[in-house]
Amino acid sequence: MTLFRLDASILPASSASRSLGDLVEAEWTAAHPTSTVVRRDLAADPVPTTAWQDAVQGGFTPDEERTEAQREAIALAHTFADELIDADALLFTVPLYNYGVSQHFKTWFDLAYTEPRIDPQGTALRGKPATLVTVLGGNYAEGSPKEGWDHSTAWLRRVLEDVWGLDLRIVHRAFTLVGVNPALDAFAEPAAELKRDAESAAVRYGRELAESRSA
Repeated sequence: MTLFRLDASILPASSASRSLGDLVEAEWTAAHPTSTVVRRDLAADPVPTTAWQDAVQGGFTPDEERTEAQREAIALAHTFADELIDADALLFTVPLYNYGVSQHFKTWFDLAYTEPRIDPQGTALRGKPATLVTVLGGNYAEGSPKEGWDHSTAWLRRVLEDVWGLDLRIVHRAFTLVGVNPALDAFAEPAAELKRDAESAAVRYGRELAESRSA
């Protein structure tokens, strides 16, 4: 049994997304104590920003004419695909940054997406159980002053659920900057409730993730 876990937060010591991911992972390891957890930390080991360009250009270039950078990028994309395909279940923790998807995750996805096994015609990931943890510093829910400013969650759902066909569950927590940014102090009570709800969802979905691969 293997769980693949990808983390995208640039602040691992204080990361709300990683903390929720830990709850999901704990449920997995409790159910599968001898399983392997394969980790990819995009903050500690970011994907080179030129890798996607090199892989795309290399895909249109005969192997003997490829540059070393193109070969390395294509090999890295192959590694990413192997990690996803070989895992029994997937866990992604991806915070909202500047109202959009984390550049680390986007760079990783773009490169992985060049691999033929998991491109739009690929079926290697269809139906694979996955949990996405996504957190937001503010709150952009319906009726809020910045409703619609979260340009990350919908995109993440689109590429993971619709493009790759994952059996996806989403743990969502807003207002993670309450207690950090004084301008948000008035929202301490709803933020605490949202935190409790997200933690409960993380435990529940972690258990479902584990049960989906139980013998």
